[in-house]
Amino acid sequence: MARNCLVVNLDRCIGCYSCEVACKMENDVAMGERWNKVLQIEPAGTFPDVHTYWLPVHCQQCENAPCVHVCPTGASYRDEETGKVLVDKSKCIGCRYCMMACPYGVRSWNKEQEVVEKCTMCSHLTSAGEKPACVKNCCGTARFCGDLDDPDSDVSRELAKCPAESIHHLPDVGNAPLSAYILSPKFGKWAGEDVHQTTSKYMTTEGSVD
Repeated sequence: MARNCLVVNLDRCIGCYSCEVACKMENDVAMGERWNKVLQIEPAGTFPDVHTYWLPVHCQQCENAPCVHVCPTGASYRDEETGKVLVDKSKCIGCRYCMMACPYGVRSWNKEQEVVEKCTMCSHLTSAGEKPACVKNCCGTARFCGDLDDPDSDVSRELAKCPAESIHHLPDVGNAPLSAYILSPKFGKWAGEDVHQTTSKYMTTEGSVD
């Protein structure tokens, strides 16, 4: 089974929010909801050695996805062909167990349809050979999509360029997130476990783009 995911090179991310906007426009994401949200990791350090960076947060395509495990109807599932964690809205009963189970708060509630939604990695585009909207519209070319098991995929090639100390993941609480972030020490210090607190705090609040 493929291990498709997104990789974001934070060394290149300028916090322009174009990925947020592109995602909402392409997928008609409901007002006030986000499948992808750019967070600013607050400035850290002591002047003049101060650093900050922007952290786009989306479905991490967990190998041991808790959202899939807790779904009582099979609405949250892993696609056998692509390996992607997706939602079948026709099976969703709106219990929102998956939203509670997600460690990163990256699932959204569609009030009008009364179903749960999330990043699909723009499966309707990738199935046609295109890139996800957030990847296509990233003006810093900071986002990559592909199969980690394919050494020639965009994600594998980008990760291969970087030393191990520059490759990071959101905190693993037994879910084994696949999506990765690249942040070189010269550009900033990865917030480590603090990232979990930041995502939990801000993924449930209103952001900059509606």
